[in-house]
Amino acid sequence: MFTGLIEEIGSIKQIIRGKRSIQLRIAAEKVLSDVKIGDSIAVNGVCLTVTDFSKTDFTCDLMPETMDRSSLKFLQIASPVNLERALRLSGRLGGHLVQGHVDALGIIKQKEQLDIAIIFRIEAPSSVLKYTVPKGSIAIDGISLTVIDVFSDSFTVSLIPHSAQNTTLARKNIGDMVNLESDIIGRYVEKLLFSEKNERESSRLSISFLAENGFA
Repeated sequence: MFTGLIEEIGSIKQIIRGKRSIQLRIAAEKVLSDVKIGDSIAVNGVCLTVTDFSKTDFTCDLMPETMDRSSLKFLQIASPVNLERALRLSGRLGGHLVQGHVDALGIIKQKEQLDIAIIFRIEAPSSVLKYTVPKGSIAIDGISLTVIDVFSDSFTVSLIPHSAQNTTLARKNIGDMVNLESDIIGRYVEKLLFSEKNERESSRLSISFLAENGFA
């Protein structure tokens, strides 16, 4: 579990491509201060497992599911990436609950400077938009951001100067793809409501109900 507060920007140092997999070696500094084999680090919002590390970098593997769902397959040598270590229960939850499980890819459709902020309009599939609400949270390349408006095919967010300086999003341009993860709370609420509705409907089916309606 993560918070969506990026700790540092790393850089892709090595890429080893397989048929349906990729091994990445990522140059970093802060996230390596207490790293161990098996730790989780979010890379552009994707939860990856540390398989090897040194004082200056760490290695992780991308499986076919990760390749299919995220933009990590487009990374090149020297590409900057957002990095965040997994949340400690004793830490502050400054962003929102982020799993590091990408729901879909979004496409930057508009990018506009508005005073000190950068406003992005991002095209997203309905599978993400149905959980996206104004003033709610969404993770974009692992960055916890507040939604401004939601439209039929897209949503808007605002990037403050601190986030612009300490994440990769400000470097993105129109047409670039980003990893999207919707707020997990919305998904749980939907699941609970759907289950409750099914229970209510199924509870109506009884012997007496069937008999009253001529089926028994």
